[in-house]
Amino acid sequence: MDERNETPFERADRNFGELLQELRVIQTGVQFLFAFLLTLAFTPRFPSLDTVQRATYITTLLLTVIAAALFTAPAAVHRTLFQLGAKPLIVRVSSRLAAYGMATLVLALSGSVLLVVDVTVGRGGGIAAGVGAFCVCTGLWGLLPWLLRRAVLKRDD
Repeated sequence: MDERNETPFERADRNFGELLQELRVIQTGVQFLFAFLLTLAFTPRFPSLDTVQRATYITTLLLTVIAAALFTAPAAVHRTLFQLGAKPLIVRVSSRLAAYGMATLVLALSGSVLLVVDVTVGRGGGIAAGVGAFCVCTGLWGLLPWLLRRAVLKRDD
């Protein structure tokens, strides 16, 4: 139980600040991934990629753009609704956008690993590494928080 003795608007302000801190951490990684992917198309080896590798590259690049858009959307939502007394709505929508961004980022990271390992080791290794990256991210970002939430809710019963 939260015993902060804060108003709903104070809680919304605090929650939005915490969300922005989380997004700052994530956004840097997304920017690095996007920059890495952008430069790949201009490397000497890029023309030798096969059709599957090119499709993986394009899909991963687009997923990274979508993730970046989802992670920066809370700033646009906040800016549009600023000083309209809508902070609780801003927090709810922004939190949902961040969750969708994390799901998209899992796919983008997995695709990046798949592509790099496919090019360097081979298709089988690429698929295994991509699936492994997907499992690690979904485990740490999805399953672990869900299990911790369950444990906290059980404790509070």
